Amino acid sequence: MKALVKAAPGPGLSLEDLPVPVPGPAEVVIGVTHAAICGTDLHIYNWDDWARDTITPPVVIGHEFVGKVAAVGDQVAGLVIGARVAGEGHVICGHCRNCRAGHGHLCRNTVGVGIHRDGCFAEFVAIPAANAYPVPDSIADEVAAILDPLGNAVHTALSYDLVGEDVLLTGAGPIGQMAVAICRHAGARHVVSTDVRPARLAIAERMGASRAVAPGEESLRSVMMELGMTEGFDVALEMSGHPDAVSDVFAVINHGGSVALLGLFGEPATVDLNQAILKGLTIKGIYGREMFETWYKATAMLDSGLDVTPVITHRFGLEDYVEAFETLRSGDASKVVLEIGSQEAG
Repeated sequence: MKALVKAAPGPGLSLEDLPVPVPGPAEVVIGVTHAAICGTDLHIYNWDDWARDTITPPVVIGHEFVGKVAAVGDQVAGLVIGARVAGEGHVICGHCRNCRAGHGHLCRNTVGVGIHRDGCFAEFVAIPAANAYPVPDSIADEVAAILDPLGNAVHTALSYDLVGEDVLLTGAGPIGQMAVAICRHAGARHVVSTDVRPARLAIAERMGASRAVAPGEESLRSVMMELGMTEGFDVALEMSGHPDAVSDVFAVINHGGSVALLGLFGEPATVDLNQAILKGLTIKGIYGREMFETWYKATAMLDSGLDVTPVITHRFGLEDYVEAFETLRSGDASKVVLEIGSQEAG
């Protein structure tokens, strides 16, 4: 099979011929039809500090995908060959306290597909059967391929009650763009999105943002006045990973407000915690998705009218991976989907 491999330390990837994986007793092999490039994959492609500290080559990368079950292990029940599934990219241990309590997204022993074990930028990928999520026929393949990052947006946005609330969303990358649409779908009154890239802000507006704001060009307080907000934002979703964005959040969040932190910071963020105390804020860190309640909510919202297709801006074949990654790296793309094809294990 064809697969994109981080073969050795250093920038770039290689397209290689590898054996089709064989499922373990509790695993399934999936013939990948569509896969999407994540910011994590770009880190690995660039071979930055995080990648150097995390990745042990060789490994097939990628963790956002949809495909059809091509083979099943002898202990697998409930999945049949030909079933269309997406994959949860976090493989949990099943025996730590959080796993046993039903909080697998907090598993301290999580193994990442496409990071610690071979991933989905290949014609076939093997994952635990428990990580395969059946996709309704009503959801298109390329949308099903981004259920993983959509789940991050769903988990973050639905951490708090949004009905009638004013939401500040800092960072309009793909997950932030999808979160705008989710907030609207869930009944938020105003959603203000911030980012430094005009193209990202334009998509945020298409997804339903009341206002899209470039930091430094327009103040959040002036936008609040324009929208008739007299006290402050009720909910803030931080998705940029930029220290200045956190300071903005703490400055304009209302007393008793709620903050969800998803963006990972490349440098330490200095914040005035007195504001969190004096304003009585609720702050929640977000990592991944709640398995599998978030997946259910995401597919249910898609079935009830949520539209995230504007986030998908580019499509490439697997063999065009260099152009795909360079397009993402240039900042001209939002979600990039690799169209891999339809395979059957042979």
